[in-house]
Amino acid sequence: MSPTIIVEKEKLLPLSYQNEPSKPRSLLKIAAHYTVLLVSICTLFYFLGFLQFPELTYPGEDTLNEADLCPQPPALTPSVHADLWQDLGKTYQTDEFVTRATNWLGGAVQVPTQSYDKMGPIDEDERWKAFVPFHEYLLVSFPQVHATLSLAKVNTYGLVYEWTGSDTSLKPLLLAGHQDVVPVNPDTVDEWTHPPFSGHYDGKDLWGRGSSDDKNGLIGILSTIEVLLEKGFKPNRSVVLAFGFDEEASGLYGARSIAGYLLETYGTDSFAMLVDEGGDYMEEYGSVIATVGTAEKGYFDVRVEVESPGGHSSVPPEHTTIGILASLVAHIEKHPYEAHLGRGTPMYQKALCLAAHAPDISLSLRKYLKKAPKSDKALRHAEKILFEDRLFKALVQTTQAVDLIQGGVKTNALPESAWAVVNHRIATDSSVSAVQEHDSELLFGLAQEFNLSFSAFGKQISEDGAPSYGKLALNDAFGASLAPAPITPTGDAAAFQLLAGTVKATYDAHRGLVGSDGVVVSPGHMSGNTDTRYYWQLTPHIFRYNHHFTGKTSLFKDIHTVNEFIEVDAYIEMLKFFTTLILNADESTSL
Repeated sequence: MSPTIIVEKEKLLPLSYQNEPSKPRSLLKIAAHYTVLLVSICTLFYFLGFLQFPELTYPGEDTLNEADLCPQPPALTPSVHADLWQDLGKTYQTDEFVTRATNWLGGAVQVPTQSYDKMGPIDEDERWKAFVPFHEYLLVSFPQVHATLSLAKVNTYGLVYEWTGSDTSLKPLLLAGHQDVVPVNPDTVDEWTHPPFSGHYDGKDLWGRGSSDDKNGLIGILSTIEVLLEKGFKPNRSVVLAFGFDEEASGLYGARSIAGYLLETYGTDSFAMLVDEGGDYMEEYGSVIATVGTAEKGYFDVRVEVESPGGHSSVPPEHTTIGILASLVAHIEKHPYEAHLGRGTPMYQKALCLAAHAPDISLSLRKYLKKAPKSDKALRHAEKILFEDRLFKALVQTTQAVDLIQGGVKTNALPESAWAVVNHRIATDSSVSAVQEHDSELLFGLAQEFNLSFSAFGKQISEDGAPSYGKLALNDAFGASLAPAPITPTGDAAAFQLLAGTVKATYDAHRGLVGSDGVVVSPGHMSGNTDTRYYWQLTPHIFRYNHHFTGKTSLFKDIHTVNEFIEVDAYIEMLKFFTTLILNADESTSL
């Protein structure tokens, strides 16, 4: 800039500012200014998760190494049967076998086996006969299985196969699945890309009800054994198959009867391990995570019923039974169960596995989870972040949902009773009795406010015989409460090590990899229940997992709705999983 321009500008300045000598800024002030700026930027980056400061360790807040948070076993491939395993791996990749496998599964989907809620006894409800043609289909499709394995039909339609091994001193491997599928709503048939019972294969996906829940598992197991028999394999360890027929209706006639048969035939704790339908594996936070179901939440339907005097609606009381019930329901929804991530629970173990192996979780969450095993404060910080994911929080806590409600019969008659049913899925570290206590305490104050006599689960809560306007009663709605399942041993437990090693070996083999460590095996659990609810006495080693790769979307997004399908490549990998599992279990000396 030329001196003349500077002079011209000076002439334009107000007189009070002209020729004022400059005041040099203090170096101390400049340093303070930039220090504040730097701290502000660092703080912002820290909370955004882009910056991690060195961790300070305090007494009681020891930090574990990431490898110790979620140890991973190596891939486990068969050794005694290595040649057979490799040969079958090649066979499964051929176009001829893919066609054969899709025909097996597609044919099974084409036989509708819908189960419904509140079906009548086997010998009375005609809808059970839908399983007759399905049994005929299995008999024709898997001749080697039916020529070699023994078959017991339990309560008419339950199927229990036994592939007897040469060493009957070994505990058998138990593989489970279910024959039934959820009903297809007739109003939605036109929404299906392909008819719901077509078993259509479009060259990539196989479509139809049951293709991913659970005929893929059942047919996958039978297909695997059929091929092993064709190859001349004879097991050392017995393999037992248990296929219920009403899992989608709580297994009251199927798995419950099968459990009784298995206990009578084999005894308590008689199986080395049990693998049933359940968890899948998918991409999570930049890693591939196989979530093995090692527990299930409990289940409890609570009926909330209000009774009060009736009469003509032209002379109403201040609150009708429906109005009182509405207040109770609103109070329930305003007070959800507290959620806490308990150490030792499957979802806590899942969180530690994410901290150890998922690169895309935030640095702050990883820091808290590394301290969580020994620091309550760090655990609380971690759960606060984790619970921002509504699904994760729902899997951890006891949930409640008001699903049914009824009251009143006529517009000019005051309702003498009104009721609602609250469905609870009980946290794995809670209990049915804890839910009863919570709900009773929660509604006690409102019972007093509305002057209602209060009883809960067979106990009189309010003073017996005291004058009251009406009644409030809490009860088990359908007599079908279920405690949370026992948590399956993980860590160094031989069964878990075998299953996890099998998952890793299958993942690698399907992709032509060796020792890739490309999949992380983690404990966890689903939101619902399986037939394993009846099998707790058979073995402590219960795994709910079927090795179904679902990409970035959970399997449960597409089941029980229109356009159910399975990617055939993922289905072929399931067959490899069952093959590897059977061979590994057969060779194991630690189960």
